[in-house]
Amino acid sequence: PSSTIRHARTEYGASVDQRVDTPSTNLDDPGIGLRNLSQRGLRPQGHRVLTLADLQSIDGVLDDRRPPARELELHLTGNMERYSWSFDGLEFGKSTPVSLRHNERVRIILQNDTMMTHPMHLHGMWSELETDQGELRVRRHTIPVQPAQRISFLTTPHDLGRWAWHCHLLFHMDAGMFREVVVS
Repeated sequence: PSSTIRHARTEYGASVDQRVDTPSTNLDDPGIGLRNLSQRGLRPQGHRVLTLADLQSIDGVLDDRRPPARELELHLTGNMERYSWSFDGLEFGKSTPVSLRHNERVRIILQNDTMMTHPMHLHGMWSELETDQGELRVRRHTIPVQPAQRISFLTTPHDLGRWAWHCHLLFHMDAGMFREVVVS
């Protein structure tokens, strides 16, 4: 995954109240409220919280080992004062569809520039989560992206049509964190 942060021009307006310039991948972080539970006496010593770094698909990746033909980077953005959520500073009604080509191998990078975790669900295709070293870990439909986290996954759209891509916190989706994806 690329280490260069590219903020869209739309990330500098009323729909964005913060941006993260030094994100981390931290797939081994269980998230806010779940860190150091045993040190706080909230779970027995020796138990741990399952993280994305612990997950691995048993039967490997779905696609061949083709490298991605291109890379698409989107920022998860919002403004808590206005309670709006968006991709790249554009709520659903102001955004244009994301275009993917049929059977194209694509790396998608999501960077969370907000202070909330967003479980992102891409309909119609699998997301193969990768580490910051490019190792494919697990195949998922919904990937939680924590605050200040940068997640990378590969996908190959096999089915033509119009698909939804949204935050699975439905009140975030309803407030604008929804994008249409067109596979042609």
